[in-house]
Amino acid sequence: MVSATSSDRFFRDIVGSMRNGVIAITRDGHIAVMNDVACHALHVPVRPTNIGGHYADVLHGAPEVVRILHAAFEAEHLPNRAELRLKSTGRVIGYTLSLIRGDDGEVSGATLFFKDLTRVEQLEERERLRDRLAALGEMAAAIAHEVKNPLAGIEVMAGLLRRKIPDVPEAQVVLTDIIGEAKMANAIVQEVLDFVRPIRLQVEHTAVDTAVQGAVQLAGTKATRGKIEVDVRLPAGLPQIQADQHQLTQVFTNLLINAYEAMNETGRVTISAHPLRIEDGGDGREAVRVEFRDDGPGMAPDIADRIFSPFFTTKAQGSGLGLAIVRKIVDAHDGRIDMETAPGTGTTIRVTLPVTASNEA
Repeated sequence: MVSATSSDRFFRDIVGSMRNGVIAITRDGHIAVMNDVACHALHVPVRPTNIGGHYADVLHGAPEVVRILHAAFEAEHLPNRAELRLKSTGRVIGYTLSLIRGDDGEVSGATLFFKDLTRVEQLEERERLRDRLAALGEMAAAIAHEVKNPLAGIEVMAGLLRRKIPDVPEAQVVLTDIIGEAKMANAIVQEVLDFVRPIRLQVEHTAVDTAVQGAVQLAGTKATRGKIEVDVRLPAGLPQIQADQHQLTQVFTNLLINAYEAMNETGRVTISAHPLRIEDGGDGREAVRVEFRDDGPGMAPDIADRIFSPFFTTKAQGSGLGLAIVRKIVDAHDGRIDMETAPGTGTTIRVTLPVTASNEA
């Protein structure tokens, strides 16, 4: 290391104060510069031994970045403003890779500048979803208008007919089935309308534990719980969040109902929560993460990838909108929902909600 002259200190202060990640390596692959932003974004511990270490060793948890740096001295054209998703963390970074040349023109190293674009991508995806739902909403409203009236007529006429022939058991059974199917079809139409309709939040200071407890009670009235144990582990002192308590309770209720239906009336669901700070490419935000963990059958990857998609369902009956609505409500709160599952290992769903609502959502 060069002696700490005022010029060296000023240079280190510049790099350390940058809001973007900076990594510089020498021609032989050792790290010469790596600021704290880069460490946090790539989940690398901040420690003095990073400087001077080989980049492949220090950055072993981010193999995509290792490959980029490895190609720096071999590629004919270095990427400028390229994007990359880190599989280990799910973050999206936008980066620029440059060669460092000495006074003689010889390449002495390479520099990687990058910015966390995860937040930007989330907002763009939400905007694309809003556009799709707007188009779907117009179509669904028209269809619902044409379908709801005949359904109501079928239900009313079947009810009248059932009252006129009370002494024909076979007809009573058939008419009861007709009324039940009409009610179910009408509920699906209403669910579609609720899904495509814009969410209007009534934001107020909301206690997460109140919403969770309300969901536990409500889910028990809407789905068969059987012998499933619900273990609620919410620490005292959780910060209140700015949210719509009714909508938040609906999110947690739908997640519990989904767990109950998957677990075949036996097992355990554990609900826990903790405060945390989420990094999204800016200065970070205070948030609360609520976790639903069950010991049910779990899901295969191809199903898990589509579970939050509208109209996708593995059930014999249903619209496939329950978890899609959950995601829509979480997005409206400027939050995030993630899932971890595999066959035979159960399912864990994490809902991360910022303490303070954002004007960007």
